[in-house]
Amino acid sequence: MFLSRLRSPAVRDSLGIGIAVGAAGLAFGTAAVAAGLSPAQSVFLSAFMFTGASQFALVGVIAGGGSLVAGALGALLLGARNTLYGLRLTDVLGWRGFRRAAAAHGVIDETTAVTLAQPDRRSARTAFLTTYVVLGVFWVLFTLVGALATEQVSDIDAFGLDAVGPAIFLGLLWPRLRDGDGRTRLIALVGAGVALATTPLLPPGVPVLLAASAAAIALIGTGGRTTPSSENRSEEVGS
Repeated sequence: MFLSRLRSPAVRDSLGIGIAVGAAGLAFGTAAVAAGLSPAQSVFLSAFMFTGASQFALVGVIAGGGSLVAGALGALLLGARNTLYGLRLTDVLGWRGFRRAAAAHGVIDETTAVTLAQPDRRSARTAFLTTYVVLGVFWVLFTLVGALATEQVSDIDAFGLDAVGPAIFLGLLWPRLRDGDGRTRLIALVGAGVALATTPLLPPGVPVLLAASAAAIALIGTGGRTTPSSENRSEEVGS
């Protein structure tokens, strides 16, 4: 019984995603130390913040000379989507009390995607837990490796490690631009335009926060309607 569950598609997919994405912690550890954080601070962020895009946003603002407040606000804006994920996963996973509170820490893009792809609640719970544990362990471990390795480099600037954060952001953004619709591209263009226009005028970090306001375009014309894909997903993943 136990071995059959280990060979299930839910576990197999979760292991693959957890290991692959967790290895990206190496880039975060590198970027964090390049921004001036210590290895201990880098690992602390990965363990307790545990949301890659927000972590890169925070260290990106700090590396650019921005304040900790601006970096934290940018990270919070990016992490706000996890709240919406949590609302959806509440019904899918069906956990209550302490288990729900503990699972909240693991609600990120990858765990949500793998969980919602499952056909029933049992598989959804297995997929969520497997992805959460495997990705979390690898993310923290590779953050430590990247941070310690970077700390040993005498001249970090010589390796161009300050470009790691922006490169990771571009890697996260590119699939959305390539596969997204016209509205997605419009949001990206408006956000980039706002950031470019305000960068010479405002302190580091503030243009990033203003650029996030472009996401308001996504709310225009939707009227709170549910998309067909989300309706189908609601039917597939039930109690």
